[in-house]
Amino acid sequence: MSANVQDSIMLFGDSITQGGWETGMNGFGANLAHRYARKLDVINRGFSGYNTEWGIPVFEQLWATREQQKDLPTVRLLVIWFGANDSCLVQSPQHVPLPKFASNLKHIINLVQSPKSEYHSPDTRIILVTPPPVNTYQRRANLENRDPPLALDRDFEVTRNYAEAVKDIAQEEEVGIIDIWTKMWDAAGHDEQSLSNFLYDGLHLNGPGYQLMYDAVLETIEKTYPELHPDRLEMVFPGWAMIDRNNVVASVTRGPK
Repeated sequence: MSANVQDSIMLFGDSITQGGWETGMNGFGANLAHRYARKLDVINRGFSGYNTEWGIPVFEQLWATREQQKDLPTVRLLVIWFGANDSCLVQSPQHVPLPKFASNLKHIINLVQSPKSEYHSPDTRIILVTPPPVNTYQRRANLENRDPPLALDRDFEVTRNYAEAVKDIAQEEEVGIIDIWTKMWDAAGHDEQSLSNFLYDGLHLNGPGYQLMYDAVLETIEKTYPELHPDRLEMVFPGWAMIDRNNVVASVTRGPK
């Protein structure tokens, strides 16, 4: 399978997505960009602090309309990763009630998948990601050490409920799912304090946490959308050894998509 040189994977979410390119964190986004080099571009559309309620109007500005898509490369895969902020406790301004969170995720999916949508993109595949588990021991210590100190804003079981909702939505909408909540919980031996092996502040992923996520992305692509796995994509231009030095332009000129 070949792809246009600028076809892409878009990662859409909150700070955990935004941090996927952070230097020194073994970010899953940066690693995916490396793995897909010369095959698909990997686009970071992570917005620190955002929830699904705020993400929808942003998505409607960053996602091309049906008309605009005619003149643009295609987003082949959209990875949607929200819930870490939506699942904040009620007193937080980032909190989104669970039914509304579920409705918002479905709305974003339908913006892309529904033929009636102004943003319909029939060649885009979608993967949802659950929020990771929260380590309330780490999170509490982090917030109490701030100036001024802040109260704990997240709950372990509440975040679990939001993760379960994401899994249910993926099944209902027939899209891919990465259950990073369970993968991380299993890796921590079902011990909340051991989640510090994968989270640097009780909420955000560290290097080993992002390694779990990177591996999970490739596993899910292989299982759900194998045609988009990097091992099945051709480079968009030939390797240097394939170039005819007597006819360079013809060697590197690609035909219509």
